[in-house]
Amino acid sequence: MTTKPAKPEDIRPAPLADALSERYLAYALSTIVSRSLPDVRDGLKPVHRRLLYAMRTLRLDPGQGFKKCARVVGDVIGKYHPHGDTAVYDAMVRLAQEFAVRYPLVEGQGNFGNIDGDNAAAMRYTEARLTEVAMALMEGLDENAVDFRGTYDGEEHEPVVLPAAFPNLLANGSSGIAVGMATNIPPHNAGELCDALLHLIKKARKRDVSGAPLDDAARAEGPTREYELGVGVESGDLLQYVQGPDFPTGGVLVETADAVREAYATGRGGFRLRAKWEVEKLSHGLWHIVITEIPYQVQKSKLIERIADLLNAKKLPILGDVRDESAEDVRVVLEPRSRTVDPDVLMEHLFKQTDLEIRFGLNMNVLDADGVPRVMSLKEVLQAFLDHRHEVLIRRSEHRLGKINHRLEVLQGYIIAFLNLDEVIRIIREEDEPKTELMRTFELTDVQAEAILNMRLRSLRKLEEMELKREHDQLSEEKEGIEALLGDEGLRWKTIAGQIRDTKKKFGQSTELGRRRTEIGEAPSAVVVPLEALVEREPITVILSEKGWIRAVKGHVDVGADNGQRFKEGDSLKLTLHAQTTDKILVFGTNGRFYTITGDRLPRGRGFGEPVRLMVDLPNDSDITAMLVYRPDSRLLLASRSGRGFIVSEDEVVAQTRGGKQVLNPGKDDTATHCIPLAEGQDSVAVVGDNRKLLVFDLEEVPEMQRGRGVILQKYKDGGMRDLTVFRAEDGLSWKWGEKTRTETDLTPWRGKRAGAGKLPPSGFPRSGRFSG
Repeated sequence: MTTKPAKPEDIRPAPLADALSERYLAYALSTIVSRSLPDVRDGLKPVHRRLLYAMRTLRLDPGQGFKKCARVVGDVIGKYHPHGDTAVYDAMVRLAQEFAVRYPLVEGQGNFGNIDGDNAAAMRYTEARLTEVAMALMEGLDENAVDFRGTYDGEEHEPVVLPAAFPNLLANGSSGIAVGMATNIPPHNAGELCDALLHLIKKARKRDVSGAPLDDAARAEGPTREYELGVGVESGDLLQYVQGPDFPTGGVLVETADAVREAYATGRGGFRLRAKWEVEKLSHGLWHIVITEIPYQVQKSKLIERIADLLNAKKLPILGDVRDESAEDVRVVLEPRSRTVDPDVLMEHLFKQTDLEIRFGLNMNVLDADGVPRVMSLKEVLQAFLDHRHEVLIRRSEHRLGKINHRLEVLQGYIIAFLNLDEVIRIIREEDEPKTELMRTFELTDVQAEAILNMRLRSLRKLEEMELKREHDQLSEEKEGIEALLGDEGLRWKTIAGQIRDTKKKFGQSTELGRRRTEIGEAPSAVVVPLEALVEREPITVILSEKGWIRAVKGHVDVGADNGQRFKEGDSLKLTLHAQTTDKILVFGTNGRFYTITGDRLPRGRGFGEPVRLMVDLPNDSDITAMLVYRPDSRLLLASRSGRGFIVSEDEVVAQTRGGKQVLNPGKDDTATHCIPLAEGQDSVAVVGDNRKLLVFDLEEVPEMQRGRGVILQKYKDGGMRDLTVFRAEDGLSWKWGEKTRTETDLTPWRGKRAGAGKLPPSGFPRSGRFSG
């Protein structure tokens, strides 16, 4: 006998696209609301809120003993948060890490990890209890301060949000990735947040209420608020109190003021955070750098590994060594390769290549009081916190008022019983329905009669009229104060301001926990670390041969035939130059182009060097006419064979490519011949042509240009310029005469204007027509 299959129930056909979108939307909303985004009121996600509430039910108060974390995690996943124990324990560990949370909510005992990135011990080995900050977040939970809802299995109840007497969202920050949105909020200083909250309350103003009756929609939203907070205050105005993020690991905030203001005004932005460092002086002029604070969420071990990798890859040529001397505090030592290294240059280079500088993003995307995710500004977040505190104050006051009314009712019954004690005892002993008889005889309420009947005999001695009336008067006075508070919104804001001052006194800057840790520094200028700053500075002598081979030898030496310097057969010395490995060497070609070679790129050793044409693109039909060390803010006098020239700044001739930079434009059949550095005080120019005529004129007659052919320095009928020099007029014109040097101080016969022909030189002038003899 065959059985019929059971008939499926409640099967509804639906398009696949609609079914997928409906389910994905439900998943996305669950992720956003129940997992990833914090609530603006208490700054907590559900897992954190449930952790704190479970620890409170276990009576893990700061004054009590510790309990195993496994016990706490078990209660959380068994009663409130049906997820994996690893995820819950990881969340709990983070709340206890002083380097991860600015104001820890859990006090841990045991191994809870470290700044190097080591994990915490297993939950069966560690213990925990709540901190004072966590207790402040839950203050008033037993006084109907917030709503409760059923847990996932309906057997327990949990708070929807905590009362939050502490501005936890901004004080501890938050981060999370949901579906299609994320949040990232850095921690801040609680004392500064309290100052900003007090400023918003101070700037409260009564609304202009016309007195017109509310319509149904307005009445459904609740009573009209009497005060408006922060009138005329923008998020930027609050920066006089909130200086910026305050990270638990310290560091130096180096973001510009405009960027910080924009970030807090829009709720989106970022902050540049650098490590804190100092230079420690050692003996014999040595020093090293000590890093005492590293950026937030950077693992120290990985940071040191990164620096070591760069060091091994020779990408940090000015760094000698790195070592970790940290104990409980951070101490990372950086040794420079040479004591001549600039510490600022070394650190700038490390900031650019390692996590010694990070950018922490700001995205204040949170759930508002209605559970709607949105990005808030600094002012909106603080106002949402104040609105929550206002609602908590009202609910706690109403709860306390109800308790007082109930106690006053009971006290009135006790007073009646005291005044008629014998009759009360008789009714209780003799009547079948003593409660009904008491209510009828003394006009008692049900609550009063029940309280009298439930009173123990030993309590009869306490029924003293004076004590009962004293308690009655005290509670009546407290009742009047609460009713006045509930009826005056201005008084409520004064009370909230007092609570915020108490919070600041307890967790503010005057306490060890609340002192500011992150230093506010100046934003660094966009300085590009020059390549030469990464090269160890040492003296060299640059040697250029007649056939264009170039090399460098260590130290400043005089190059000659007797100092052991060798050249290829048929080659000889052309130019020599004293420089440093960090210098830029300017090479001037006969084609009028400047080429730049850095000192550290020159071949070293005892060989013949390398052809300069392998380093720069010097044409085969051109030669090198001058070689000099680049001097910033200095000037050069350039001239060509035709007798033309001009002055140019050295900053304009530095080439960035192998092809060089065209500065002097020699005409057809003309070549560049002279490149003379100008020194301080030089004011005269002397020019000699092939015709042996000498012309002296003022240097100021030569214009300064960036590039071009130049102006005429001396006119020639035939031939061209033989030599050129620059000198100080008061020192006179000097030239070589054999082994001697002759100087002519009276140059009146040869002085003229630029572009003149000149006259024959004085007697004793070299027949070669050159000032060098």
